[in-house]
Amino acid sequence: MQAAALKKKYLEFFRSKQHAAIPSASLIPEHDPTVLFTTAGMHPLVPYLMGQPHPRGKRLASVQKCIRTGDIDAVGDAFHLTFFEMLGNWSLGDYFKKEAIQWSYEFLTGKPWLGMDKNRLFITCFKGDKDAPKDAESAKLWEAAGIPKSHIFFLPKEDNWWGPAGETGPCGPDTEMFYDTGREKCGKGCKPGCGCSKYFEIWNDVFMQYEKTKDGSYLSLTQKNVDTGMGVERTAAVLQGKPSVYEIETFQPIIAAIRKQEKKANERSTRIIADHVRAAAFILGDQRHVSPSNIDQGYVLRRLIRRAIRHGLLLGIEHEFLSQLADMVVDMHGEDYPELRNNKEFIRAELIKEDQRFRQTLLKGLQKFSSFAGNLSGADAFLLFQSYGFPMEMTVELAQEKGMSVDTAGFQEEFQKHQQLSRQGAEKRFKGGLADASAETIKLHTATHLLNEALRKVIGKSIVQKGSNITADRLRFDFNLDRKLTAEELRKVEELVNKKIKEALPVRREEMTFKEALAKGAQAEFQAKYEEQVSVYSIGDFSREICGGPHVQNTSELGTFKIIKEEGVAAGVRRIKAVVK
Repeated sequence: MQAAALKKKYLEFFRSKQHAAIPSASLIPEHDPTVLFTTAGMHPLVPYLMGQPHPRGKRLASVQKCIRTGDIDAVGDAFHLTFFEMLGNWSLGDYFKKEAIQWSYEFLTGKPWLGMDKNRLFITCFKGDKDAPKDAESAKLWEAAGIPKSHIFFLPKEDNWWGPAGETGPCGPDTEMFYDTGREKCGKGCKPGCGCSKYFEIWNDVFMQYEKTKDGSYLSLTQKNVDTGMGVERTAAVLQGKPSVYEIETFQPIIAAIRKQEKKANERSTRIIADHVRAAAFILGDQRHVSPSNIDQGYVLRRLIRRAIRHGLLLGIEHEFLSQLADMVVDMHGEDYPELRNNKEFIRAELIKEDQRFRQTLLKGLQKFSSFAGNLSGADAFLLFQSYGFPMEMTVELAQEKGMSVDTAGFQEEFQKHQQLSRQGAEKRFKGGLADASAETIKLHTATHLLNEALRKVIGKSIVQKGSNITADRLRFDFNLDRKLTAEELRKVEELVNKKIKEALPVRREEMTFKEALAKGAQAEFQAKYEEQVSVYSIGDFSREICGGPHVQNTSELGTFKIIKEEGVAAGVRRIKAVVK
């Protein structure tokens, strides 16, 4: 079964279970400062998992585009990817473990659906600890469904527990589904979750049934949710009997195109290029524009592009080639994600520009390399890697050509130090999970609506939102304009927002159809996808926007609004950063 058929069957199955199919959200989370990218289908649903009613009801399903970079060094093995599609279904305080497990089993093994052999399915459940009891209930439900008891394993919290994202919040046990590929066991202790490629994880059901409090205790949640995730590429590989995700139809044309251009064979490099160009194309083609840069999402994007170019050089590809591969990505996925087609020229142009920039950096790196006398230390090799983008393989190859050696062990020590520092920095900035629902973030979210309308009043009605990002410290708002705002315009915008704050305007939420919202003058983010039923937030008679929340109840709660920066971020796109005090 190919990936397209798998996605179709999944949504068809959950529609038959009264789930509403919702579209994929943007890869760039709008209201979650804890992550750079949407890493799972649950991210766009945070307000609803926290209790806000969803316009489409309590049962939802989707195919969500996702980016994960935590395992970037593992990309190129059998199943790790940076960009992937995730199938998910949710219960927002409706059904719980019994239905979720029964339906998981039915979809996996049912003949009208995936028709997998139940004897090749293995399950893991939470083994219990001092915080929460063993999840024997899930295990019994799997046995009742048809899974042999010998195929069910209990694993600790690091394997079978989700959340909370920060110190407090919703969390709970999960149960994971693995497929036995038939390969040899890696040893006596080989079992699902051991990390070898014998057992392929394909699905995960999370049961949010607890709330961790500040004192470290776990309380039972009033609204118990189900959150599931199934990787499209992994499951398609299993269904097709492929040993690797890179052998399915969404990768093979790209890999074939790379092999036509390569002068040296290196399977891992070929796979890395295929993965990274897919990820880069989807980030560049997202409805919220991101360009290569030195910060946040732009930094990750630049790293992916430059890493792909570096591996192209290892294959002997010395010309610009990523834009051609990106065209293939757009052609394959453009029907499911029209934003790719809409942004095709932008994708090509940014890849070509970044290729030109990076090759200039590489030339400087070669000059630096030629300045080294004698053998290269680990610090020298890491400098070439960190500052000039030289992979270790390239440094070793260049050194061998000159009869020099490289301290590879020293390089690994330097690299591990760098990784540790990077992880510590990321942990401080991006906790990785549920959106920040602090009072500060909610205030800034509401202020963003006021800013949007103030810009339309001061600059003109042609102003539309191109994206936003909100943390507890500041708001960031992108909008269309081909020039810098004047000091007078910025003053007027700031004054108008503060005027509306002082007027103590009520903030009201309504549910209506998308067409009704537009007819009532509600603003919608440029190029964003919306459901047929949407939430609309009105701030007095001043502002009306389609939005998922959360917001204050009255503008008097906001304090004083202050613009701290206005800048250009892309052709025809400006950015304002602001705070409320």
